[in-house]
Amino acid sequence: MDTLRFEQGYSGPVARLGLRGGAAALLTVLVAAPVQHAHAQDDAAAKNGSSFTVYGGDRFAGSVRDSTTDSTINLRNGSSFALALDIGLDQNNQVEVFYSRQNSALASGVFSSKANNIGLTLYNYQIGGTAFIEEVGRGLYAVGGLGGTTVKPDRSDLNSETFFSGNVGIGWMLPIGAHVGLRFEARGYGILLNNKSAVFCGGAAGCTVAIRGNALFQGEALVGISARF
Repeated sequence: MDTLRFEQGYSGPVARLGLRGGAAALLTVLVAAPVQHAHAQDDAAAKNGSSFTVYGGDRFAGSVRDSTTDSTINLRNGSSFALALDIGLDQNNQVEVFYSRQNSALASGVFSSKANNIGLTLYNYQIGGTAFIEEVGRGLYAVGGLGGTTVKPDRSDLNSETFFSGNVGIGWMLPIGAHVGLRFEARGYGILLNNKSAVFCGGAAGCTVAIRGNALFQGEALVGISARF
């Protein structure tokens, strides 16, 4: 009986120590699992990241020739707005769906009063991709896409015109958090005119201008904020 009492007295503290050790181990596992899962998600986002970006910027240059007077027709510089959805393919590449809008106007020294300074809005709808040098979400990258550009006059009595177009550019992405980054871009746009002559026509107004040329080229500077997912 004395031996039995000794064993019972000894086994109690050992059992309590074992329970405490097991609880501590369980707590460690429960705390570590979400942390490891979060790190895994961040690593996955870095290796195969997608993002949505909102841009603001300014687009400049762009001119064609008037086929009637052989004078230069300019598109005025104007503010621009853009949205981009980039879908990750691998550690360095994304597919991009790109939309942008610019406010501009026609201007020429030889235009009639009805044609000069007619407001225009340019809408670009393009699909392409981005290629990061280091990895998706940071550093230098190239960008480009193909699609269409719709040019809509502010005057309701004139028709819109749609042209084949593309863009190409370079950028730099600066991470400011696990899922947020700033993007700085320079893009060039080419709008294929294919020597289309009379444009922006409508009813009694007739056609506003007759152009000559194969393409219209523009440059753009953009700053954007990206949300990665």
